[in-house]
Amino acid sequence: MTDRMQVFTRDEINLIHDASMEILSETGVKFNSEEALDLFRQHGVTVTNPRVYMTEKEVVRALETVPSRFVVHARNPQYNVAIGEDDFVFLPTAGAPNVSNADGVRRPATLDDYFTCCKLVQTSDQLDMNGYLTVQPNDVPSQITHLDMMLANLTLCDKAFLAGSNFRQAALDSVEMAAIAWGGIDELKKLPVMPAVVHAASPLKYSPEMAEIIIDLARLGQPLVITDMVLAGTSGPISLPGLMAMANAEILGGIVLSQLAGPGTPVVYGSVSAPSDMRTVASAVGAPEAVVLASAVIQLARHYKIPCRTGGMLTNSHCLDSQAAAEGTLMMSTAVRNGANFILHACGQLGSYISMSFEKWILDEEVCRTLRRVITAMDINVESIDVATIKSLGSDGNYLTHPTTFKHCRSLYQPRLFTRDDYQKWESKGARCVADKTEQMLADRLARYKKPPIDQGVEQALAEYVGRQKKALMEKKFIF
Repeated sequence: MTDRMQVFTRDEINLIHDASMEILSETGVKFNSEEALDLFRQHGVTVTNPRVYMTEKEVVRALETVPSRFVVHARNPQYNVAIGEDDFVFLPTAGAPNVSNADGVRRPATLDDYFTCCKLVQTSDQLDMNGYLTVQPNDVPSQITHLDMMLANLTLCDKAFLAGSNFRQAALDSVEMAAIAWGGIDELKKLPVMPAVVHAASPLKYSPEMAEIIIDLARLGQPLVITDMVLAGTSGPISLPGLMAMANAEILGGIVLSQLAGPGTPVVYGSVSAPSDMRTVASAVGAPEAVVLASAVIQLARHYKIPCRTGGMLTNSHCLDSQAAAEGTLMMSTAVRNGANFILHACGQLGSYISMSFEKWILDEEVCRTLRRVITAMDINVESIDVATIKSLGSDGNYLTHPTTFKHCRSLYQPRLFTRDDYQKWESKGARCVADKTEQMLADRLARYKKPPIDQGVEQALAEYVGRQKKALMEKKFIF
């Protein structure tokens, strides 16, 4: 099979791997956490505060305990998802402080917007999991917002979801709330229910919060999506091969820590690295180099036999326009076709993470739906080829009214958003563009939403925990 995107040779993979091993053993990675440094020391890893130096043997030993595939258990078991090998999941965007409409007019995000995101995930036929921090609410104090978001994840939606992981307290509260929903910490340790996305701080370091979240979640056996976002020319080398070697070292350093804290902890190898725009120093997430890097990341993760995370419908555009569709679809199709397993930002991202758009969310779902059809294999056999029908109709037959067409016509993909009407019919319906149609589809979706069932005692216990913890955190006292 021919693939015109670069497929690394074994020698090229080894060159990147060897360079990463040299970086890890001679330059090291900074872990600005005494807890992490003590854990490395206890396992004989070389530490010179705050830098950790890892040998290839130590890296390989850690990789050997990472599963190639794992299952995340949802509150509703019908939404359990597998991640790794041939299995992949789509998740919504994350981190946007603003909400933009289709025209790019933006406003600060609110907690109500987060609730709307949960409802859209619940009603989506494309999003396999809920996220976390889908938007950053501006109307709730930052030290307690995670509690409202986690409560929404657990009550407004019954799909699998991400843990709060933007700071350690959010992760710890996520654990406590998941324990309430699953019947206690001991039950939580038995099965993965809540992946956490943790980020390296390029170049070559982990903050105390991120390092300690890795330790906390790994000790409970909860999955970790260890990710970096190296920006070529600012936080990493402008050379893409050099960037890959450094990014690989960062990710592998986090994986080693995770396996020391909890051997066998599921880990997803992740990177959303991109070039910096040299005119503005902004992240060019829609650039072709970002797509090339995504393909490279997938190949490195496959080399290490562990699941992979890339970006999804990423764009630098600030509105729902052809740039947003083109950039997003190029990245998304590369991620899906090349074998990514965990695709965050599959729906709703605008402006290089600065905004979330509900209208673009609807467009992105159509792209997801289309891509799932694109990668669906044809069932090639004697019956599906059906030479007998071809021979019977010959050169002058009409397939339109043939029984085989009536039998199989519904197997062909039908878009929900995009039009196939001729001009006159399209005009008679109001000559509506995609952006206009997304607004109506969004309203219809939210009108059909029904809150999923949840045990009343569990919901009350979650609400009481949130109330107590909000009071404690506002008083700067932590309780567990």
